Amino acid sequence: MKIDINNITMIYPSGKKALSDITVSLESPGFIGILGPNGAGKTTLMKLLIAGLIPTKGEIMLDGKPLLSQETQLKSQLGYLSQSFGLYDELTVWQFLDYMAALKGVKSGKAVDDVISRTNLTEQRKTRIRSLSGGQRQRVGIAQALLGDPQLIILDEPTVGLDPEERVKFRNIFSEMAQNKIVLLSTHIVEDVQAVCSRVLVIYGGLILYDGSPSALIAEAAGHVGTYISQVGDPVPAGCRVVSKVNVSEGIRCRIVAEKMLDCAESVEPTLEDAYLYCIHKEGRQ
Repeated sequence: MKIDINNITMIYPSGKKALSDITVSLESPGFIGILGPNGAGKTTLMKLLIAGLIPTKGEIMLDGKPLLSQETQLKSQLGYLSQSFGLYDELTVWQFLDYMAALKGVKSGKAVDDVISRTNLTEQRKTRIRSLSGGQRQRVGIAQALLGDPQLIILDEPTVGLDPEERVKFRNIFSEMAQNKIVLLSTHIVEDVQAVCSRVLVIYGGLILYDGSPSALIAEAAGHVGTYISQVGDPVPAGCRVVSKVNVSEGIRCRIVAEKMLDCAESVEPTLEDAYLYCIHKEGRQ
């Protein structure tokens, strides 16, 4: 499968421009992480990819043909988990997934049993959804996205509400699926992207600021990440962005990204989160 996003601009009826002249290609196999703050355009991009929105300008091609002319084919190959997904609270887990399988044209009951097992919901299969915990509901959402062995899987904040052990389990499942599919992972948990994604898109203000490997993005931040000790009430030095603060015996250890590192700061090795924040910061975007 190959998806070509050609010069896409999306302007909502309110006048808000969510995406501005985006061009990018996605091809299987590929595990792509999408990073960006709230309002950056990530969700808009994903809705365009599932034909939930029609772009104001530009075109999306699926295997060389216009996406909008292949909506039925797309739906048959799509697994989608939105950030805010709805569940039928009166149904049991098995009943809900069986219903979703029917909507997708998946006729085998074994397919439902398989996703229940993969998402660790075996003990809850006969439980009504209204009785599930937040993490269990999230697992049901992930399970419905995996039904039917889709070739395009789009996941919007899939590990929200999961404990660390479950997050690792699902990261491994997603990574395994990406061996022969396109998997898009949009998340604020940068650690998840660093752990499993082979490619990263950084989106900000409707623009793609970076498209490449996580390691190359980290390399770009080398020499631009450091720590220094401050005291309560001290202002943030000009030209710096604080990544984190930790109370220590000497005061407050601040981790910063900056185009020009402070003389008083000790340079440290960047993480992907540092690199992502530096990518946004370096062009004066706050």
